[in-house]
Amino acid sequence: MERALEEPMRQWTVDAFASEPFRGNQACVVEPLSAWPDVGWMQAVAAENNQAETAFLMKTEAEDRFGLRWFTPALEVPLCGHATLASGHVLFTELAAAAPVLRFDTRSGPLFVSREICGYAMDFPADPPRRTEVPDGLVEALGARPVEVWAGGYLVALFQTADEVLALEPDFKALSRIAGEARGGPGNLAVAALADPGADYDVIDRFFAPGSGIPEDPATGSAHCILGPLYAAKLGRERVRFHQAYPDRGAFIQTTLHGARIRLEGSAVTTIESRLRLTPPQP
Repeated sequence: MERALEEPMRQWTVDAFASEPFRGNQACVVEPLSAWPDVGWMQAVAAENNQAETAFLMKTEAEDRFGLRWFTPALEVPLCGHATLASGHVLFTELAAAAPVLRFDTRSGPLFVSREICGYAMDFPADPPRRTEVPDGLVEALGARPVEVWAGGYLVALFQTADEVLALEPDFKALSRIAGEARGGPGNLAVAALADPGADYDVIDRFFAPGSGIPEDPATGSAHCILGPLYAAKLGRERVRFHQAYPDRGAFIQTTLHGARIRLEGSAVTTIESRLRLTPPQP
């Protein structure tokens, strides 16, 4: 891929799973490239952006189909919901994509984003978890004992009340070493509880990810691929409304289970447009 220095690449910072600025979770989205650049270069850009994720898009011959990869400041990850939502938002809103549905080819298989009355809807693979034992060290790392622990791509710890979830102050160093039976490795944990009566959502949750270089994530689509099926079974219905309660930001995510797939709904807002004055090297 050839690109002159006088033609800097555009990128956008997007608040995903948010209907107004400074809510939800931030992601940077780099404009679509003609080929994947060197992995080290993408990692360096993500570290420079220092957001939870930077999304890189690659063009294909089809106008509605893109390659998509996600990098935290520390590593490439196999799935990221909020940066997928941000990527769809950028293509629809900033780059005027005309297709009603966009397909993204990723390490987690094909993902889809469509424009809806609610904002956007994403079609992801569901990740129903299995019940497991409380891993060694988890109670000490969280400073509280969950009533249930489940494992999918991430660990999930369930609590009796919303107040317990809100009060958690984990030891992130200790948490970063705990994997239990989660497939995604150590240091990635969702915590959740049923909402208090009268709340306009069903479940309150948080997501701690020191294993991915992020102590706490403000909005995590991939975690709701696990939480959605779990609480659909517990509540006896396909649709569940979640509030991810990150301090001072927070996010609202609605999930609907459809067999082996799950629909995640949310909004997004562009807050920054910037330019990368860099030439990506060939791998």
